[in-house]
Amino acid sequence: MLHSTELLTPPARDTKVFVPELVYFEPDALNYPKGQKIQEWAKAQGLPIRTTTSHNRITDLPGESDLDKYRIAKRTLVVGIRKTLKFDQSKPSAEYAIPIATGCMAHCHYCYLQTTLGAKPYIRVYVNTDDILRQAEQYIQERAPEITRFEAACTSDPVGLEHISGSLKEYIEFMGQQPLGRLRFVTKYHHVEPLLDAEHNKHTRFRFSVNAEYVIKNFEPATSNFYERITAAGKVAHAGYPLGFIIAPIIWHEGWEDGYADLIRRIREALPAEARSDLTFELIQHRFTKTAKNIIQQRYPKTKLEMDEEKRKYKWGRWGQGKYVYPDDQANLLKAFMYEQIEAHFPEAKIEYFT
Repeated sequence: MLHSTELLTPPARDTKVFVPELVYFEPDALNYPKGQKIQEWAKAQGLPIRTTTSHNRITDLPGESDLDKYRIAKRTLVVGIRKTLKFDQSKPSAEYAIPIATGCMAHCHYCYLQTTLGAKPYIRVYVNTDDILRQAEQYIQERAPEITRFEAACTSDPVGLEHISGSLKEYIEFMGQQPLGRLRFVTKYHHVEPLLDAEHNKHTRFRFSVNAEYVIKNFEPATSNFYERITAAGKVAHAGYPLGFIIAPIIWHEGWEDGYADLIRRIREALPAEARSDLTFELIQHRFTKTAKNIIQQRYPKTKLEMDEEKRKYKWGRWGQGKYVYPDDQANLLKAFMYEQIEAHFPEAKIEYFT
């Protein structure tokens, strides 16, 4: 078990910000100031720039094998226009998923984006943010006088792209001016400095995805480490944002009790006192589908991720799709243990759900 003194020792290596190896632009994207700004940034970085007719269709990625193309796609940025302005639902965390980007530069083995994005794992950012925010305002008006929550991290990690697009700060400040609008997002990255001076008016809940050391070490390549994330959480708390943590996926592994107890304790030790009064936790046990299992094993053939269907319970989803979760006895033990640890260290916090 790690001790508190270890938490205070920063790692020798800093996680660098994402810089793509290839950048594609839709021609119309350059009609927007944001598109022009991103093009200037890409040129300044000396990056290869190409043109595509659609941000949904990139067919000429280099690479000899599917695995090569997948890895290159994760280092490819596509700049385009969000044409579909109908927002998806985002239960249980929010009413709507607000479009900001699609795709992620991280290589988390378990991520549901492995199947959601399928053959399009490249990273897409949208330049018509004014159109998107106008649509969000319409949704807010339709639900008035109820508060409408928008999740900005359903299909990406927008914090990891903020130095390129600047869109997340736009969304935060827009929601800060909406009496009935609220924004939520989650990140595995520590690059929060561009967001610390945003006029959020406490209308944005800034959440960090955290996990036991075993999970971060084995299944979350190309993300900020725990120290970096928890340090960034402290900065966010000092900036006055409501703060939250998503512990996901909770993975049953050897020594899981010590791992997750250590996680909660380290969060407690690192957070400033002002962050504890309005703190939320969201808990999600590990699950997978047959499709996801096949894709994960193809993309990460040496993964240690346990996906033995014989050890799992098959659970039907809301849309008629099934997934493998832990059997009830294991799930109940995980839930009880996590609730006990959180309530012991953060008695004022709200546990929003365990799923």
